[in-house]
Amino acid sequence: MPLFGRSDGDLIRGLSPERRIMPYLMRGRNESCVYHEQNHDIGKARRWLRDYNRAGPPQAATMFHLFMWVVGQGMHLFPHLNRFVSGGRLYQRRGSQVSFAAKKQFALSAPLVTVKKSFAKGEPFSQGVQSMTGLIGEGRSDTERAVDKELRLVLLLPGLLLRLVMWIARWADRFNLMPRKMIENDPMYASVFVANLGSVGLDNTFHHLYEYGTISLFAVLGMQKKMMVMGRDGKPERREVMQVRWTLDERVIDGFYAAEALRYVQRVMEDPERYLGKAEAVAAGESVEFGKLHSEAA
Repeated sequence: MPLFGRSDGDLIRGLSPERRIMPYLMRGRNESCVYHEQNHDIGKARRWLRDYNRAGPPQAATMFHLFMWVVGQGMHLFPHLNRFVSGGRLYQRRGSQVSFAAKKQFALSAPLVTVKKSFAKGEPFSQGVQSMTGLIGEGRSDTERAVDKELRLVLLLPGLLLRLVMWIARWADRFNLMPRKMIENDPMYASVFVANLGSVGLDNTFHHLYEYGTISLFAVLGMQKKMMVMGRDGKPERREVMQVRWTLDERVIDGFYAAEALRYVQRVMEDPERYLGKAEAVAAGESVEFGKLHSEAA
């Protein structure tokens, strides 16, 4: 029983002995990694996004926006996946937050900016796209964000002192003493991290989990491309696909539950009209299909 509560999660009680012992058998996230690969058939999603953008939404959407929204809502539909281990204990995260990295400019020498987006349950897709685009624009601007200020000040320290500060931060987090403000601003405290490596022409990549912070799930998007797949009639077909590679901390949930959650992401990505509604209506701000998502997930 911890002495202090966390600002970002609630201690889970009543766990089975097998689940409670896991953080002591596997102390780090990368010791606990499970890797899983999916190939999403994105033909319908590309056509849906084309119709969505032609309908004149407040902000045009991409496949990346769609994936982020689906994952962000998925954390509400499958809350057991939205957990994390800290100090040898399992916590249920409050809210759904997705972190991702973007280049300040599309150039080799341009720095990366890391963005954290919170998704409210049932948040309309068009609203989510606007919010994500705004956060990316803010990160790419010359305006210094709170997290940038904190990093700039810490990096003024000599290496030895910097290591000491990081040790203190990890110790404080382990004993639930990390300030709420630091957790809210830090993109390493989120439900999932998404890397869109396909946007820079990379494929076939798994990513490690960060030991710092509380992220238990990492998704890497590969290139959108055409490839031969086996059709329902047993004959090869040429389809548009996108590779998604997941890394999961197996201490948070069992494999059956995780598989169902990841299959949900794939189902929605492969047929957004069925789950979100007609592209034109979604572009106009409607969000009436979340109940369908929830009932099918249940």
